[in-house]
Amino acid sequence: MSNQKEEQIDILLATYNGEKYLKELIDSILSQTYKNIRLIISDDCSQDGTTKILEEYARKDNRVVTYCQTQNLGYIKNFEFLLKQVKNELYMLADQDDVWLPQKIEKSVQMLKSENADLVFGDLEVVDKDLNTIYPSFNDFMLLSRKIKKYIKSYKLNYLYNCVTGCTVIARSKFIPKILPIPAKSKYFVHDHWIGIMMSIYGKVAYMPDKYIKYRQHGDNQIGTDKISHKFKKLEQVRELFINVKLGVFGTYVENNDKFPKAIQELNKKSYDYFNMLKDKKNFNFRGWKIFHELYKTETKIYYIENFIIMNLPLIGKGLFKIRYFILKIMRKR
Repeated sequence: MSNQKEEQIDILLATYNGEKYLKELIDSILSQTYKNIRLIISDDCSQDGTTKILEEYARKDNRVVTYCQTQNLGYIKNFEFLLKQVKNELYMLADQDDVWLPQKIEKSVQMLKSENADLVFGDLEVVDKDLNTIYPSFNDFMLLSRKIKKYIKSYKLNYLYNCVTGCTVIARSKFIPKILPIPAKSKYFVHDHWIGIMMSIYGKVAYMPDKYIKYRQHGDNQIGTDKISHKFKKLEQVRELFINVKLGVFGTYVENNDKFPKAIQELNKKSYDYFNMLKDKKNFNFRGWKIFHELYKTETKIYYIENFIIMNLPLIGKGLFKIRYFILKIMRKR
């Protein structure tokens, strides 16, 4: 690409104790085929050598702008701080332990403009700490690809759970006022989930299936491919987690209901009440099935049935769960 035709893009990177992989990530961003960038980095009171690394890059490359927080914000509010620093029309998000392939920015810009989109997100290659492939496709592994393809033009894309991985995003900054402030009360609700749902409501979202990030998984990741429920031996544990996650999601929606169209506001309230009611139903539930159907009708039949049994018929599900767990253990998948 010719530098003369490139508009400047803000790339937002939140860091915290990231010295182990940080240089590799920053080098991969600064060596992109698309050169006109401003890499804005906010460090959240790191205790390792992260700040020294950032100072080094800021000295040698004037495209790097750094901020060091004086008190810990947490990663969501740190991303919120970064969004407030955006000055250009387009911005991207980055994670401190990944590696960007050389054409990531270039291809993201091309996709955004060819689709006339307001936000583009993509797939990732999941790798280990040494960048060896674990899963060729993150979205296939997490069973997201079908839903993304079917609901890319609907708020349903990111409503029940998150399909938008933040580090793949390029978006238009004019929608930032719709995104801010980012809710941070629930540990089950992350910033890219909120960005994805707001943009799917107020803007046009497009999907780039090509993979331009090596998405590193290691022992220190805060968010990744780890499926917590796979570690549980009892259905009661899985059910409690599922209910708490949904209460975190729909509780966040209800607390910010003014951000949603009126029709969705009503669904937010009914959904929160439904999952709140389920906490006291230990064996069977015969209430609110219409709400369950409205939420899960966009999912696969297997996902629908599994979740219906877990949520509404846990007494029946206990026996089925024991059989399933035993089979998976024999297959060494547990």
